Formats: sequence, structure tokens, C-alpha cells
Amino acid sequence: MEQRNAFLKQNENVIFSKKFKLKLGESVGEDWRTLGHWLKIKDDFLDTIDHDLTSASDKGYSILSKWVQMNKSPTFSKLRTALYNMKRIDLIRIADILAKMSEICTALKKYYLVNYGKTNEVQPPLNASANVDLNQKFVNLCIADAVNVQRDAVFNVELKDFFQKQMSYISIPYDEIFLKEKPVILISGIAGIGKTWLLRKCLLDWSNGLIWKNVELVFYLECRMLNQHQNISNINELINFFFGDIIKLNDLNINSFDLLFIVDGLDEFMYFNELVNKNLKSKNPIVNALTETQKFKHVVAGRVNAVGQYQSVYTEHIDKITIQIMGFSENGINTYVESNVIDIKKQLVKTTLNNFPIAKAMASVPFYLSSICKIISDSEIMYSNSFLTITDLYANIFLYSLQKHNIYNNKLINEIMEDPFHKKSILNICKIAYELLVKNKVIFSKKEIGTFVSGFDHSDGSLFGFIEKVETNVGCHFQFLHLTIMEFCASVYAFNCLNSEEIMANKMLRSCLPIICGLTNKSQNSLLKFLVNLSSSNESSSIISNFFFKKRVIGCSEVKSIIVMIIKIKKVYSLNAFMKVNRYIMTK
Repeated sequence: MEQRNAFLKQNENVIFSKKFKLKLGESVGEDWRTLGHWLKIKDDFLDTIDHDLTSASDKGYSILSKWVQMNKSPTFSKLRTALYNMKRIDLIRIADILAKMSEICTALKKYYLVNYGKTNEVQPPLNASANVDLNQKFVNLCIADAVNVQRDAVFNVELKDFFQKQMSYISIPYDEIFLKEKPVILISGIAGIGKTWLLRKCLLDWSNGLIWKNVELVFYLECRMLNQHQNISNINELINFFFGDIIKLNDLNINSFDLLFIVDGLDEFMYFNELVNKNLKSKNPIVNALTETQKFKHVVAGRVNAVGQYQSVYTEHIDKITIQIMGFSENGINTYVESNVIDIKKQLVKTTLNNFPIAKAMASVPFYLSSICKIISDSEIMYSNSFLTITDLYANIFLYSLQKHNIYNNKLINEIMEDPFHKKSILNICKIAYELLVKNKVIFSKKEIGTFVSGFDHSDGSLFGFIEKVETNVGCHFQFLHLTIMEFCASVYAFNCLNSEEIMANKMLRSCLPIICGLTNKSQNSLLKFLVNLSSSNESSSIISNFFFKKRVIGCSEVKSIIVMIIKIKKVYSLNAFMKVNRYIMTK
């Protein structure tokens, strides 16, 4: 009895829901007039409804709407009493189910508003975390039609194409995409471009009733979490496992709901090849569960290459939209700077973006713009080589994070890097990143840290904040602050510890080749010099060095294919590397 009373009390407001009135009105059918009598609606109004409306479902909806409007204290309990007096126990059951569905929907929206209303902005870890209010500080991203997305094989080509498209795209308004309620939305973009930021903004807008108004439940799934739960085999298990603490579906049929699934980080899914290749019979149940989401409305986001391949799972007649996130426009960059940079540093940030072509180009990527703003804001002096190449930018972000960690308290970088212990610890971090990258993993356990690096103790603070501990409903896990940081660390490890044969033998390292090449710039005026001598046995630290100092280490055709790839990168990653490769190819 107590549970029943609690249920009734919790759902008193459901009668004001348009969706509730529509669905119950449809179920009432031809008994709409009888319901009107028991709800004490006058006959003249019932006659008007009968005259003005044709379908029974419309009449049932109108009866419920009029009752809520005219009654001084309409309650869910009174409605159930009217249905009981009609001797329609089946309608009571339907009303209870609809009320339960509304309760679940409300709980899920509340969860998203509480947990995603403010999010930690990706930035070097400081003593106090910086929460960004997405409702207040969200900067609209440029969204382009990506029907003809190039299915590029590696990150550097993806990045090159991104810069080219930036000059020619036609931006699509946010509302045009998310108010139309397409059953399938595919979102692509390079790392750090703001895909997750956009998805979380969508969650908030749905929770506030601004988009997807006909969708009752939205489930946000991160592929990095799905990787850890391979034995989940269907949609019900998936929902109960990740959202069981928030909502209780119990015996409700999920097909009774209008569902939408958001799948974030498609490229991070360990079983991606099985997911996109229907001819491969998967041995991992989680693949089947993720495939099952395709039966419902869904939004899938990932890197350009992954989304390009994923399109093959759909038939031509599927109604879908494919978009690519292009980052901030010039106005968006200015808006971000005005909203997030202290007044005395705003002009310096703008001047730096104008003076450094790479910084200006990469400022359209939210992750890079956030990092650039923080580095400039905290620096007393800006060095001319800080943002000459993307590799320089990565190194600045990495070493800035190191410097700002509370165990160093703003010590100078050269002082930190003089200590062999710190160099070894950084190399260990980079090895963890490398081990994760080659295994196509992005999250890992405390136990795995010990398997990646023997005897490595992270309790002394030597993770430097690059790796964070994440507490979730299903336990804690570890992950790098950002996938871009992880890839950079993996590149540093490869540069310091692997030879060209080992690099070329691992396809997962191909995405790191541009950064590895960029690390060859060992100028004494560059911060890169602190990251290229971490290993005491650094015999041949980069693939480019191997080209010059070892004769025919790998086949000439492989060399030329890599050189062609690097030439395509132009001066983006390292002018020094580009010039060396250009001279080298002339001799072949």
C-alpha cells in the first residue's frame, strides 16, 4: 500500500503531460464520452467535441485536456478512479505504465542536467578543477555536410583534409540538424574538435525540452566504457547495466518507448571491424548489443575515418544525415577568448593567434584553443617557437601540464627535466600511452598500470595528472585526459625507444608518424629537446633518423610511401623534418 501511494504521489503531475494525454486518449477509443461523464464534463462540451473532431483518439485527448484545464485540483488518483468507475481496468494499467514511463524520463533528464550541466574542460590539471557551464559558455561549433567524407586511412591525412575543408564548408545551423529528428545522425570530426562537447550539449537541450521533443528516453554510451564489458549481449542488459541506478525499467517493454541512443567515440571501440563488417561473425556479445541500437533512433560520433567506414552498415534508403564538425569559426574563436580569458591577457592571445599560422589554424579546434589560451595566459614571456608546428604545440601542452602539476609548483621546465627520475617517470607515462595505443584501448585498470610498466608506482604523483582516475556507477577506471595527449605520449615513446622496423611493423603507430617526424626538430630553442632524450639507450630515436643513419633499413618502396605521406603534411608538423625528407627523396 505504501509503495502504491508513493507511486500515485510521485506521478500526480503526469496528467499535464501532452504525451500522456495523447497516448491515453488513443487507448480510450470510443469510450471517450463515458470517460467525460465520469470526469464530470458537461454534455454541451461533449457535444462540441463530437461535432468538431473526427477521430476517437482526438476526442479522448480533448476530454483529458479539458478536464485538466477546468478542474481546480486534477490528480492522477482522480483519473484512475474515473477509469475504475468505467470498469476499464485495462486503461488503469495503461495509465500506470504511461506514468511510469514519464517518471523514468524525468529521472533520466534530471541525471543529465545534474551530471552534464557542468563539465570539466580539457586542460592541464590544476589544484582546483575548472567547470564549464555548457548552458552559459557553450560556443556554437561549425557543422558541415559530410556526405562526401574522405575515408582516409591515417590521422595526418584526415587533418590535412580538415584544413582544406575549413576553407570551403557551408555551415549548417544546429537547430536545422537536431530539431528535424532524423532517425540516424552520423557525426565525424578530428580529435579534439568538439564532438563530445556537442553531444553533451544535445543531452542538456533534450533534458530541457528544446530538441528531440518526441523522444522519451536518450541513452548516452561511451565506447571506451563498452570495451570493458564485452559480455553484455543485448539492449536490455546494456540499459540496465549503465543506467540501472538511475532508472528502473523492471518489466516495461523498451519497445513501448521512443528511444534514442547516442554512441560517442566510435573509433575507440575495440571491436570496430566486427561492427562494420557484417560478414564477420563476432565472438563478443557487446558487438551484438551495439548493433541492436541501430534498430532505434541513434546518433553516432567518431573520427572521420571511423564514421566513413561505419556508413557501410546502412542501406541506401535509410533516412540519415551525415555531418562533420569543423570547430570554431573566427567569430567562435573570438567568442571563446572573450568568455574564457582574463581581460589583461585577451589581446595577447589574439595577437599570438594572428602571429603564429599554426596556432591560428588550430585555434578552430576547441581542445587546442583551450590549451593555447591557458598557456599564453600563464606565461610571462611568449617564445617565438612556441607554436611554430603542431608538434611544438603538443609539446607545449604536455610540458605545461607537467609544470603546473602540484608536485612541481611552477618549477622551470629545464629544472624538472634535469632530474633522471622525472625523465624516467615521463617515459613510463609515454610507455603506458604506447601500450594502450597499440592495443586500441583508451581506459585501463590500476592493475594494468603494473603490467604496462613493471614496478611503476603511481601513488607518488608521478602520473603528473596526464592520467585521471574516473569514478563511475560500475567502478573506477583510468584514462588519459585526452586522446590527443595519449597519442602524443605514444609518439614520444616510439621516438625514444623504437627503431624504424618496429614502428613500421605496427599499423596502430601510423597515426603517430607525423608527430614522430616532428620530434626530429631538436633545436636548442625548442621545448622538444626535453622529450627526445628520455631513454638512456636511445640508439636510433626516430624513423627519420633511421632513414639518414642506417642504409636501407626498410624497403625503398616503403620509404617512398612514407615520404610522400610526410610531404603531404607540408610544414604543419615540422619544417625541419620536411626539409630533411625533401632532400632525402632527391637522392633516391
